[in-house]
Amino acid sequence: MIKKVLIANRGEIALRVIKTCKALGIKTVAVYSDEDYNSLHVKQANESYHIGKAAPKESYLNQEKIMEAILASGADAVHPGYGFLSENSDFAKLCEDNKINFIGPSSASMDLCGDKMRCKSAMLKAKIPTIPGSPDLVKDVEEALNIANKIGYPVLLKSVYGGGGRGIRLVNTDKELREAFETVTGESIAAFGKSAILVEKFLEKIRHIEYQLARDKHGHAVHIFERECSIQRRNQKLIEQTPSPVVDQKTRDSIGELAVKAAEAVDYTNLGTAEFLRADNGEFYFIEINARLQVEHPITELVSGLDLVKLQIDIANGEPIPFQQKDLKMNGYAIECRINAEDTFLDFAPSTGPVPDVTIPSGPGVRCDTYLYSGCTVSPYYDSLMAKLCAWGQNFEESRTRMLNALNDFYIQGVETSIPLYKTILKTDEYKKGNLSTDFLKRYGIIDKLTQDIKDEKLENKESALAAAIMHSEYLKSRVKSSPTGSSSWKNKLD
Repeated sequence: MIKKVLIANRGEIALRVIKTCKALGIKTVAVYSDEDYNSLHVKQANESYHIGKAAPKESYLNQEKIMEAILASGADAVHPGYGFLSENSDFAKLCEDNKINFIGPSSASMDLCGDKMRCKSAMLKAKIPTIPGSPDLVKDVEEALNIANKIGYPVLLKSVYGGGGRGIRLVNTDKELREAFETVTGESIAAFGKSAILVEKFLEKIRHIEYQLARDKHGHAVHIFERECSIQRRNQKLIEQTPSPVVDQKTRDSIGELAVKAAEAVDYTNLGTAEFLRADNGEFYFIEINARLQVEHPITELVSGLDLVKLQIDIANGEPIPFQQKDLKMNGYAIECRINAEDTFLDFAPSTGPVPDVTIPSGPGVRCDTYLYSGCTVSPYYDSLMAKLCAWGQNFEESRTRMLNALNDFYIQGVETSIPLYKTILKTDEYKKGNLSTDFLKRYGIIDKLTQDIKDEKLENKESALAAAIMHSEYLKSRVKSSPTGSSSWKNKLD
């Protein structure tokens, strides 16, 4: 059984894993770069090991340094979190070779999931619908052009080794495809050291809906409902919610069965996510399996009552999943907003630096996973995600209202954040009606609405301040009139 876990990550996800390990009586080991010396995950773990300089490639992506920390600490398991090495099959294999329990899928399964083309072939063999596109990797730009003209523009150029929105380009013409092919290839090589390109039909007005799945080492698999992740910017998720406004129980069951089949098709164990695109006509298309714990897992926990990190550890220990599909019931509605340190008006450019003061929201149905504290620093070296703010309610409207109140209560000094954007989105009729799509921001002119909301808020604040000043002045005048001495000194001050 796992007795000590090294968390090969940082920030809020490292803290999240530490919390469950503490509840299970499992000791934890943190790793940290020069930049993270004062981070909360370092302070809350039982042990901590320095692994290098601030740059990820010299610390959190340095497999050798992390393995040294594993062996030095005596950890018998590794939780990779998300990002960094979480979907790196070489690192999973390194753990296997050193008899370290990797809390995730096997290296072979991860390697298959990470290769979009091989994974797609496995899904087609399992009769799981996928998006029309190239039957295999495209050898060069000329082959990509032929396929694009065959299936029709617009198309997506995607790096097989991409992820998190990287290595993807939407193109509408032959000229755009030629230019984008070189760009995507370069991005893939820069980020992953290798490149392989595929072409897929671009589906317009689509929804991104994913299914949380779990499969143990005994072959028992379940899905733990869907999450709607359609509100995005540059193919990266901003707001997630569960259940999806367009998934009824019949659809939940049928697509959930496909998610389970997808896990079986690649012999996937532990927790992961089957990702689907839903076309405007209601058809679902499999796109990939994310071979790790998802950023948005807390909202699944809120509606299922499960601790997904505990479930990960149990499966890694070889224990069977302790429930059947029929035992799982959705309870209420949950929304997650990713609180990013970025400037919405500068094309979501990162905003970094000290955070002198912060107020974390709380209250009934409110959960906030974050590394923030007063006096911390948002680093330019890592992802802009600072916190995951979640709100649960008995229904959508209660969840939405609680989220808006929590966003209003969330105060972060020193950096620009995505909080104003989320308040604008949650107030729109389109969001309230569930009219979501991956181009939501552009389709409904959200940035323009945000601009107007900020202007209205400034005007409202001015008017409120003026009204308060007038009320105070009237109050003071009334005090002068009621004074038994009729003191002129008060009157002179007011005049």
